[in-house]
Amino acid sequence: MPRHNSAIDGMALIVPGIGNSGPRHWQTLWEQQHPRWQRVQQRDWDRPVLTEWLPALESALAGSSAPAVLIAHSMGCLLVAHWAQQASVPVRAALLVAPPDPRSPAFPASARGFETVPSGRLPFPTLLVASSNDPFGSVDYAKQCATVWGSAFAEAGAIGHINAESEIGAWPAGLVLLERLLASS
Repeated sequence: MPRHNSAIDGMALIVPGIGNSGPRHWQTLWEQQHPRWQRVQQRDWDRPVLTEWLPALESALAGSSAPAVLIAHSMGCLLVAHWAQQASVPVRAALLVAPPDPRSPAFPASARGFETVPSGRLPFPTLLVASSNDPFGSVDYAKQCATVWGSAFAEAGAIGHINAESEIGAWPAGLVLLERLLASS
């Protein structure tokens, strides 16, 4: 189990994707293990609309007394990338896990405004993590995002969409990656 240092126990904001990361999802398990961590709240988790999700992220960050660490999964990664293009609140770093490819047939048809992937460099340190067999986005797509966003890149192996269905529990390897990101930021 990874050690828990003061860097990882600081303020973090969980940024789930569509469906809000259920009880067996690593984001939920991490949030339960870290009492200072919070979760952004969206009005509708099943039908994401970028123009509604952006202000919710901004509001959650505005309430933080120190620059937060963003921990995003799936559609949450695209949300962070869009938000970063007009960010007005400082962020310490962001862990971006399994960003979905809007051109993929598996991309949710209910998502509105996420069709275009932001092409600007993110203004804070980021680590993008991808799986070699993610049905929502290929490793090549993830590497392209990492390059465009100025993110470090890590491949997590063949663990699907890196979600509850991946059966990775609290994903200890992900916490190690987060610690590495924070040590370098």
